[in-house]
Amino acid sequence: MTKPLASGAVRLIRWRLRNVGEPYSRVVLENVPMCANCHSFSADGRTLGMDLDGLRRNRGMYTLTPVRQEMSIDNENVIQWSSAKGRLKGGLRIGFMSQVSPDGKYVVTTINASEEDGGQQSPSSTAKSAEPRSNYYVANFKDYRFLQVFYPTRGILSWYSRTTGILQPLPGADDPQFVQTNAVWSPDGKFLVFARAAAKEPNPEGTAVARFANDLAERPIQYDLYRIPFNDGKGGTPEPIEGASRNGMSNSFPKVSPDGRWIVFVQCRNGLLMRPDSQLFIVRAAGGQARRMRCNTTLMNSWHSFSPNGRWLVFSSKSRSPYTQMYLTYIDEEGNDSPAILVENSTAANRAVNIPEFVNIAPDGLRKIGGPALEYYRLFDRAAYLQRAGRYEESVAEWRKVLEIHPDDEMSYNNLGLVLRQTGRLHEAAIHFQKAREIKLQRAVEDDPGHASPYNDLGTLLLETGRLDEAEANFQKAMELDPQFAPARCNMGNVLFRKGRLDEALVQLRKALEFDAGYAPTYYNLGCVLTKRGETEEAIRQWRKALEIKPDYAKAHDRLGSALYAQGKTSEALAQWREGVLLQPNDAPTLQQVAWALATSPEASLRNGTEAVALAVRAIQLSGGKNAAALDTLAAAYAEAGRFADAASTARQALALAVPKSQQAEAIMSRITLYEAQTPFRETSVSPNRP
Repeated sequence: MTKPLASGAVRLIRWRLRNVGEPYSRVVLENVPMCANCHSFSADGRTLGMDLDGLRRNRGMYTLTPVRQEMSIDNENVIQWSSAKGRLKGGLRIGFMSQVSPDGKYVVTTINASEEDGGQQSPSSTAKSAEPRSNYYVANFKDYRFLQVFYPTRGILSWYSRTTGILQPLPGADDPQFVQTNAVWSPDGKFLVFARAAAKEPNPEGTAVARFANDLAERPIQYDLYRIPFNDGKGGTPEPIEGASRNGMSNSFPKVSPDGRWIVFVQCRNGLLMRPDSQLFIVRAAGGQARRMRCNTTLMNSWHSFSPNGRWLVFSSKSRSPYTQMYLTYIDEEGNDSPAILVENSTAANRAVNIPEFVNIAPDGLRKIGGPALEYYRLFDRAAYLQRAGRYEESVAEWRKVLEIHPDDEMSYNNLGLVLRQTGRLHEAAIHFQKAREIKLQRAVEDDPGHASPYNDLGTLLLETGRLDEAEANFQKAMELDPQFAPARCNMGNVLFRKGRLDEALVQLRKALEFDAGYAPTYYNLGCVLTKRGETEEAIRQWRKALEIKPDYAKAHDRLGSALYAQGKTSEALAQWREGVLLQPNDAPTLQQVAWALATSPEASLRNGTEAVALAVRAIQLSGGKNAAALDTLAAAYAEAGRFADAASTARQALALAVPKSQQAEAIMSRITLYEAQTPFRETSVSPNRP
């Protein structure tokens, strides 16, 4: 299917502001990295709300920005509907036809309807289905005059509070048996008018594809207009508006006059918005006999907006050109309107004028729209393009610029990590991956502060990065929220162990076993604490128990191997270590330890110089080649393999990295003497050669 607008043409979109008393319009926004189209202003002209479709290939973003002469869309003004706080759960939510309240405090929008969102399922859903469902009927055409038909077939109304940052359903307009959409506010903000129809599957199997606008193959849907109280977000009972419902036509796109007396809406045979047969109708806000307006042209009448004083209406039409043009009509106190007046010189002849709206500002009240958020998305798109093109060094530079503007952007950290990995900078890549994960978990805590799991997950990451105090605070919070949450107690025991508070660690770990005796990490951490207390046999029992529960627990294999090796049970130790290496082939310390045992064991049957060299080389590659113990191990492996010159040379590299006059340095020097004498090194008392 053809697309209505090529992605490369999105940047040709421009916002123009026109003082109707002047002959020409002026550009206030251009070179935008997204489809800057659907928008609304608060009645006082102080707030702009706008969908940010296409940013980072995301259709669920929105901005609420104060209106000024030099407007700046800042990162803190950007909302991601799918991560907004509140009772709405589930997958990505796409806000549709969002509208700012007259006072700028709230936004009403249409979002996906799901079992989590509405509390029940629509007739076409199944309880077993976990796949995201489409909520819109979309058909694209080759006829450039009407390129697309687009309308929702499922959705509920939700409202967002700028004060609380919470998005939640509006009771009475959140029934998944219906599609509820296209809501607008009354001038006093006390009620909403919206379009409603029975919900349906947008693209059932076996249906024909529409070839043009108003093709009979389009998915049939006819909306009725309803009125519902806002009631501070508590909603109420929706009531159909007489004259704009149950009339055999599709009624949509309502706009309430500033004095609250009239509703102007669109009527067409099917769907809503940009329909060839769409006509403007006017009806009293309380309902009554709807009247077709005089201003209607012969082809498509829609996207209308009242002037602040309610005497003028601006709307779009295609009657004179396949590119939408802007018209005005005058409306008197009795709702009578004048013939349409074309607003000339609004844009180039081959450009469409979409979604015109009166703005309640002074003629010079808005001159430019920009800001760091738009610059961020421009840079993001460029960095992503360079990444996809394989121009990794250029992409790295752009991702760094993105993070200068938005230092808490999880996706940018992750993408920078991916590009750095492509350039071979693995250590730096890992740092950025870790940062991305930390941001994600921090947001999980903020979004779900009443549950223990997010705090435990964030604490685990902080523990991995050595931030023990912060980790302890998060585990403590998780335990307060759920005292019987064994993973949090287990992790708390690990933190206390690392801080040297062994008795406290034991208390937490034993408590964890009381609540969940089948949680393997608790036995692992118990083994670590008991080893530190000198209770080696008991520690070994704990690690064996961990492996009974979780045979693929690589860290338990490693620890058990070290304990057995320290007891002189080299054969058993090697078996445990080898199992660990199979599970975690990039674990440099374990690779190094296996290589050391294979190179230096006093038992000839266990030594294998060739295997030891291979493992030691891998350990050095993984550790960056700057680890004295790893080089010392490789030297011992070379000696066991009979490569004494390589052994001596490598040992000297290890000595250069060791702390001068340290025990390690003295041991390496003694081994160099052996290698120069063509003699391999043999352990007399076992001690793991760890980095």
